[in-house]
Amino acid sequence: MEELNEVRITRRDLLIAGAWSATAAAVPAVAGAQQAADGNAPSPTPQTPAPITVPVTLHINGSRHRLDLDTRTTLLDALREHLHLTGTKKGCDHGQCGACTVIADGRRINSCLTLAVMQEGSEITTIEGLGNKDRLHPMQAAFIRHDGYQCGYCTPGQICSAVSVLKEIRDGIPSLVSPDLAAAPQLSDAEIRERMSGNICRCGAYSNILDAINDVAGRPA
Repeated sequence: MEELNEVRITRRDLLIAGAWSATAAAVPAVAGAQQAADGNAPSPTPQTPAPITVPVTLHINGSRHRLDLDTRTTLLDALREHLHLTGTKKGCDHGQCGACTVIADGRRINSCLTLAVMQEGSEITTIEGLGNKDRLHPMQAAFIRHDGYQCGYCTPGQICSAVSVLKEIRDGIPSLVSPDLAAAPQLSDAEIRERMSGNICRCGAYSNILDAINDVAGRPA
C-alpha cells in the first residue's frame, strides 16, 4: 500500500506541475494583451533587414544583361528566375548532380555553386546558347541520334559538360585517370567516363551518352 500511495502522490505532483507549467506559459500572452489594452503595447519584433542588391552585368549567350540582384543570388537562380533561361536545371542545388552545368569563359562550372556577382564580365554559355531546334549543336544532334537521354532533365547539363570535356582533352588538361600528367591525355572511354562523372543521369543512359560523345569526337561509338 505504501508503494501504491507513493505512486499516487507522484502522479498528483506531476499533474500539479503540469498545471503550473501551462499557467506560466500563458502569463506572457496575457500580460501582453493587458499591456495592449492599457496602451502599453510590447515592443514590435525586429524586422529582417532588406536584402542588399547590386547592379550586375552578365554576358549570356552573346547578349548583355544588366540586373539588380541580391548579392546572395546564385548564377543558376539569376539564369532561371531573372532571365528565364530555364534550360539550365536545378537538381540537387549542392553541386553534386551536374544538372546546372554551364560554360563560363570556355570552362564548365556548376552554376548553383557560384554567385552571379562573381561572374560579372565572364562569357557564359547555357544550353540555349549552344543551339536551338532549327540549328542544333553537333553534341545536341548526337544525343538525339544515340538516344542519350530519357527523361531529359539532366540533358542540358550533360551536353554542356560533354562539349567542355572534349575541349579539355584537346587543351591537354589531364584527369584523374590520365596515366602521364606530363603528356597530352588521350581520348578514351575511360577519360570520358571520368570527366563526365560529375553529371548524374538517374535514368541510366550513360552508355548512350558515351556513344554520343565518341560520335562527336570522331571515334567509333
